[in-house]
Amino acid sequence: MRIEELSLPGTYLITPDRIPDARGTFYEAMRSDALEEATGVVFRPRQINYSVSRRHTLRGIHSVRIPPGQAKYVTCVRGALRDVVVDLRIGSPTFGMHRVNTLDAESGRSVYVPEGVGHGFLALTDDACICYVVSTTHVPGTQIDINPLDPELDLPWDCPQPPLISHKDATAPTVAEAVRAGLLPRFDKAGTP
Repeated sequence: MRIEELSLPGTYLITPDRIPDARGTFYEAMRSDALEEATGVVFRPRQINYSVSRRHTLRGIHSVRIPPGQAKYVTCVRGALRDVVVDLRIGSPTFGMHRVNTLDAESGRSVYVPEGVGHGFLALTDDACICYVVSTTHVPGTQIDINPLDPELDLPWDCPQPPLISHKDATAPTVAEAVRAGLLPRFDKAGTP
């Protein structure tokens, strides 16, 4: 597999080496040893979540307060997604910046999202399914939600119609409001090497 650091420190795109034959395809979706070697961070899965969405569904931007913090290894296992990560770590050289990747079941690509970086996606197909392998179990009350339509972030969702979005995400604070409320982690506290 190829593991390349993205423009946000500690965030990686993982592209598996696919082995096709007459029966179909085989690939390793995640190897904690390879991820640790490439990132310098120990990633120990503690919970696995799935989300299934219809086309034009927008979910995120989500993160988890530190502590407990939560790193994510996200993979589209059915359909296709426009996946977005946003640096929410105050003091990071890329604070407020984002990176967009297309994740789809065909390619098997994944994104490693370190603690303090927000994550969201737009479903590009009906019945799109994303798998989140996460480093901590869910702790109620620690979720950080940022409005994915925050005009200052100006994220390139490129949705051809108004997206289907939850009330919680639509009414979430902007990044500026989250900073003023003291919700975001400091870069030096986030789980980066």
